Amino acid sequence: MKEIPNLRHLRAFCEVARRGSISQAAEHVHLSQPAITQAIANLEEEVGAPLFERRPDGMALSPVGALFLDRAERALERLRTGTREAIRVGGRKGVRGFQDFDQLLTAAQVRALTAVADAGNFSLAARNVGISQPTMHRAARDLERLSGLSLFTRSATGIVLTPAARALAQHVKLAVTELAQGFAEVRESLGGDSGRIVVGGMPLSRTYILPSAINALVRERPDVEIDAIDGPYEDLLHGLRTGDIDVLIGALRDPLPIEDVVQEPLFEDPIAVAARAFHPLSRKARVTLDDLAACQWVVPRRGTPTRDRFEALLGGRATRGLVETSSQVLVRGLLLGSDRLTFISAHQIRHEHELGLLVTLPVDLPDTERPIGLTMRRGWRPTPTQQLFIDFLREAGRSAVSPVRSA
Repeated sequence: MKEIPNLRHLRAFCEVARRGSISQAAEHVHLSQPAITQAIANLEEEVGAPLFERRPDGMALSPVGALFLDRAERALERLRTGTREAIRVGGRKGVRGFQDFDQLLTAAQVRALTAVADAGNFSLAARNVGISQPTMHRAARDLERLSGLSLFTRSATGIVLTPAARALAQHVKLAVTELAQGFAEVRESLGGDSGRIVVGGMPLSRTYILPSAINALVRERPDVEIDAIDGPYEDLLHGLRTGDIDVLIGALRDPLPIEDVVQEPLFEDPIAVAARAFHPLSRKARVTLDDLAACQWVVPRRGTPTRDRFEALLGGRATRGLVETSSQVLVRGLLLGSDRLTFISAHQIRHEHELGLLVTLPVDLPDTERPIGLTMRRGWRPTPTQQLFIDFLREAGRSAVSPVRSA
């Protein structure tokens, strides 16, 4: 679970930084001066360094404080956006809750919402966070009373978030991610560990681009933790939008899937037709579409860019015993054990080609190039270590060339 500081302490810190004075800040956050002093001290203990330099004329941000302030303000803005979006989506009428309830949110409520969103069950959410189920349930219901919105409903499979809760949870998780990045930046500035990176890798990236970037990063930042996740594009995109994933690398979508992400193309990747070594078609000087249509195929699932190109070229013709799968291990096994063909990037069979196991067939495939690149959250500001990793991904992408020649 990502670190979630006391939100009241966080608001007090931002107000003191804005006004340069504890006494002036006290008037705006409705806390006494001793309470603000204690809040700052507690937050400094969590951060691990002084946030302010105490001067006769007031409070001046320390270098660490200036670094952390940006993340704190971005996190609080995320909370403001999330609460307003939840009220809009939930259609709250009358005065059933606090209009600006982001100002009253607590770390316990934030933790409850994100945990239930991930687990879909109060008991499992409580276990994941390390608190009792009644405590988790109480925090969740307190959030409903505070917001005046219905946030949780029961279903046959557990707890389901309402549309208002989903809108709120997305922004809350992004706020928590901002704070986690803030803590990581502070630790790095103090000479500590280099943080953690979560990257979603679509099939093409896993054989060359992603390993190259990871190896390059680890040489520069040996203590960095890297979590490489694969899965269906829709799941990876959801993880990116909620802050569980930092960046995606793979085939880009056209049109843009949703407005809160941006895509950065790195190179154009041509699709190839792959087969086992010594496949009957590999002996031909030129393979025709009729030759391809007469074969059996293993293809990606519908909705993927590669499957769309297959359908455009052979849809309605090559229909004999189609096998659909997103598993590259299964694709490899089916090709090696039969005369099946597949549409695939040459990068994805790089190692099998070098070992003499698979080949690409000499066939003309017009208009099958697809853009490969990065997908990131709009407005995302990476930490220095994350930025270095992005730079290595770009470098690996730019150096990517088709490594496999036709048979």
